[in-house]
Amino acid sequence: MLKQYIDAAAGRTKADIVLKNASYVNVFTGRVESGDIAIVGDRIAGVGKYEGKQEYDVGGLVVLPGYIDGHVHIESSQLSPEEFASLIVPRGTTTIIADPHEITNVCGMAGVEYIIKASRNIPLDVKVQLPSCVPATPFETSGAVLSGSDIQEHICDDGIFGLGEFMNYPGVINADEDVIKKLEAAYDAGKIVDGHAPAISGNELNAYLCGCISTDHECVSVEEIDEKISKGMYVHLRHGSSTRNLVSNSKAVNAANMRRFLLCTDDRHAADLKEKGHIDDALRKAVAGGLDPVWAVTIATLNAAECYSLNDRGAIAPMRLADLVVVDNLSSFNARYVFKGGKLVAKDGNPLFDTTVRYLPESVLNTVHVRKLTAEDFRLTLKGKKARVMTILPGNVVTGCEIMDIASADGDVDIVGTDVLKMAVIERHKYTGNIGKGLLKGYGFKGGAMGITISHDSHNIILLGDDNESMAKAANELARIGGGMVIADKKADKVYSLTLDIGGLMSSRDAESLQRDSKALIERAYSMGVDREQEAFMSLAFLSLAVIPQLKLLDTGLFDVMKFAFTSVDAE
Repeated sequence: MLKQYIDAAAGRTKADIVLKNASYVNVFTGRVESGDIAIVGDRIAGVGKYEGKQEYDVGGLVVLPGYIDGHVHIESSQLSPEEFASLIVPRGTTTIIADPHEITNVCGMAGVEYIIKASRNIPLDVKVQLPSCVPATPFETSGAVLSGSDIQEHICDDGIFGLGEFMNYPGVINADEDVIKKLEAAYDAGKIVDGHAPAISGNELNAYLCGCISTDHECVSVEEIDEKISKGMYVHLRHGSSTRNLVSNSKAVNAANMRRFLLCTDDRHAADLKEKGHIDDALRKAVAGGLDPVWAVTIATLNAAECYSLNDRGAIAPMRLADLVVVDNLSSFNARYVFKGGKLVAKDGNPLFDTTVRYLPESVLNTVHVRKLTAEDFRLTLKGKKARVMTILPGNVVTGCEIMDIASADGDVDIVGTDVLKMAVIERHKYTGNIGKGLLKGYGFKGGAMGITISHDSHNIILLGDDNESMAKAANELARIGGGMVIADKKADKVYSLTLDIGGLMSSRDAESLQRDSKALIERAYSMGVDREQEAFMSLAFLSLAVIPQLKLLDTGLFDVMKFAFTSVDAE
């Protein structure tokens, strides 16, 4: 192909496709420049004055490199990889760095294989990171375990791009033997390692970075960002469904450090992808919040390409992949055309590719294994009158801890008339019978129970409720449908649910119908009092994530993340 590229670039032959009269963001110069963009095969041949066998007049529009999501869990969309692509490619995303640790925590390496194979026939480059922390901590029960030996065995497998976010930061800092085995396997294979280091600083951050970890997406302040960049890290500006600190963290971007930032969505569900967008929405929000638009585009493209050594993309220049998004302007970022490898794959927000044929192996189905539960299983007996109660911070996955006076009656907590709910995390992989119990303040839900089989990262059943019978009904319904989302309405004496048949995390249905039904269930949760500052179900899913401060609930009990040890609901 080199001769074809060179001949077209020199103007001796026509290009396959030319985007005529283009204004485009040159991420190398930091300017908006102009020219015809010539495409031959899957590559850009040149920018200048060209003729093509097929031409698109893009005068009045702006051409950008295809967006790169620097860190995403496809599973959090609740969609199959095929349907996920149908929502994000028309928005301009052409490459993602995907960490399938959600499905891997449920199904083991069969989950990784599922994501790789399901992604092969879509116009989206899915760079799969081998999950590093399955489970995230040794204190909970997951459906699978990937040891250091497992990482050594699979890090060079076909389809594995790098090592996923290393959430066990205490294990890195304390040089845990099995953790070191995983990190050395990635290092020896020349693979990038993604990070996860909330509130880590000073010598502990130095120790963490000695694990050859390159990125972090958990920053919550400018000071934290500054320190991590000063020590050589790339920092993801995250725009997920539950985490909404993109604009505040963008305030840390300046002319000296802007090349060290990436964009990512991490966890973003179908409703937000459908209604608001993906990386395009992050660009809109960041620019509206004051970030220079050319910097924003560079962060979403070239920076990510360089961080992950994807040197064939991320810019509009000769021999870069013709992954291009043509937008209306640099404030709205509405995609008119999307090209992937020189092929038009989306127009005016609609995919031009078929996703009706989906890969769906038996290995990722029928993954909820629990006995039938009763109201008695959800009694919570306190030794005294004070309890440790988890508090939730709107727009964040960080939780707090408050010591509260909690009344009891007949051997069970009495939360009537309070802003406190019962929590339960039910092990759903191995029939252990484990049920972790605790209390949560500030979620707002009343009149029954709500639950989900998505609970980061071991994905046991997580429930909230103010009625034991309703909590049992919700848990039993989740087992019946094979995983998903549920609300048990005590007043109406009805149970409403949405099935997520792939690992209890994702649906094999089309994006349109899933988004419609998911939205209806989410609205029902809000109508029953869930604070609209929360993502009704996705926020719930983070309440057992034992690598994010401060207090979390696992199937094995209440966990103090700051001490990295179990604690008691009883506070006296």
